Amino acid sequence: MGEVQIELIGASRGMAKKWYVLRVQSGKEDQVKENLEKRIRAFGLEERVSRILVPMEKLSVIKGGKRRVTQKKIYPGYIMVEMDMNDDGWTVVKETPGIGDFIGSHGAPTPMNEHEVQQLLGDMERQEEKPKVKIDFKKGDSVKIKEGPFENFDGVVDEVMPAKGMVRIIVTIFGRATPVELEYWQVEAI
Repeated sequence: MGEVQIELIGASRGMAKKWYVLRVQSGKEDQVKENLEKRIRAFGLEERVSRILVPMEKLSVIKGGKRRVTQKKIYPGYIMVEMDMNDDGWTVVKETPGIGDFIGSHGAPTPMNEHEVQQLLGDMERQEEKPKVKIDFKKGDSVKIKEGPFENFDGVVDEVMPAKGMVRIIVTIFGRATPVELEYWQVEAI
């Protein structure tokens, strides 16, 4: 009966792919991903290694009055791999140039929790639809309003609302402090 259990565990292990985190050379994540994909194809392990991911987030930034969408690595120095952990796959991944090691405890690769994977993939999917707004202001920053009814007024940032892409500025009008909500691109740092 013990042998049957071992075989069943091995059989289920061969079918269940899990996500693992790999340390890689910082700044070379895309290159390491490309090298790993080539090695997996060369060794015929496409069925063992499903996906390789460099987690990125899209940021909407305004520079020089123009809106640009840029990408930023969420975890510099790390990539995620969905794979069936076996000796062949482990060896091919581990021996790929630029890969340091699997993240884990006691020298063994530890898979990511399913909820962590779902959250990461869900966040990246939402980012594709609507990039995150990058607002370079914080409470207390002095700013100048460059557009709108309060153009050329100076003020101080009272609150930053990244979800809305807005900032609340305290402007002094006729000697009275007045809060004004503006879109982040309508103000500039002094």
